[in-house]
Amino acid sequence: MSREIRLAARPVGEPKHSDFEMAEVPVPEPGEGQVVVRNDWMSVDPYMRGRMNDVKSYVPPFRLGEAMEGGAVGTVVASRSERVPVGAVVLHGLGWREHALLDGDRARVIDTTRVSPQAYLGALGMPGLTAYAGLTEVAPVRKGDVVFVSGAAGAVGSIAGQIARKLGASRVIGSAGGPAKTAKVLDAFGFDAAIDYREGDLEGQLAKAAPEGVDVYFDNVGGDHLRAAIAALNTHGRVALCGAISQYNATGPVPGPDNLALAIGKRLTLRGFIVGDHAHLAGEYFTKAAEWLANGDLYTEETVVEGIDNAVDAFLGLLNGANTGKMLVRL
Repeated sequence: MSREIRLAARPVGEPKHSDFEMAEVPVPEPGEGQVVVRNDWMSVDPYMRGRMNDVKSYVPPFRLGEAMEGGAVGTVVASRSERVPVGAVVLHGLGWREHALLDGDRARVIDTTRVSPQAYLGALGMPGLTAYAGLTEVAPVRKGDVVFVSGAAGAVGSIAGQIARKLGASRVIGSAGGPAKTAKVLDAFGFDAAIDYREGDLEGQLAKAAPEGVDVYFDNVGGDHLRAAIAALNTHGRVALCGAISQYNATGPVPGPDNLALAIGKRLTLRGFIVGDHAHLAGEYFTKAAEWLANGDLYTEETVVEGIDNAVDAFLGLLNGANTGKMLVRL
């Protein structure tokens, strides 16, 4: 038997445990061209909150009463696919369950000789590529730029700050919640300055950290962070709108920044993006990031929650900032 987490009800505001349910199902037998994977690691990500709403978006919503989906890494335990043998470690999109049945062409065999399997859910996966795409194509960093990253202690933000430095940024500033995380942003992730958003006055803190203004803002948070960034951005500043986690549980319309008119005089570029639109960068990024990780030139952290029984807790914790680096569930 295999356990899986299903969406039982569509959350209103902040999700709660009763919005999810655990189910036991038989481990399936693979059909022609299929494999069965024993999931070893699964990812929880902020975008999953949007999939819990029954609204049209860039990715279909989760279906009520069915197992949810998400990135996972596991070991093939049964195979009728010529290209994916038993014992292979694979990356795929059917997380939130202990065993997954999928077509062999949807399972990517990964190399774990130099990096850990779960790295493919973080620095070598969607979070890392998101950071890279945001700072190379969406809001390109130029040599000497001052870069501001919100959610700097998270999976995407912690990598974005380090990539900004590799792209030639002269100063990298990050925001995080609480003294422990801001210290981590400085000491572990190598930012030049860290802002504790829980202390308030984001605009004032950012002005102090970037007295000559900001050239590029990588936005994971939205809301007051975006407002502060708009105030600090220099003429022709660029913004990569990656996420707005501060608003994901809102139950009504969320007002935009009240200083958006500044974007006109400053000739700012604010561009939203979805990492899937930048898949052409995956090979280039993977080659670079794998080398960075193997050489210790890219520092990452993980917050690991044990067992599928606690997967919902991991997701709820993610939405409330309980993680440093990538939030993972070890199954």
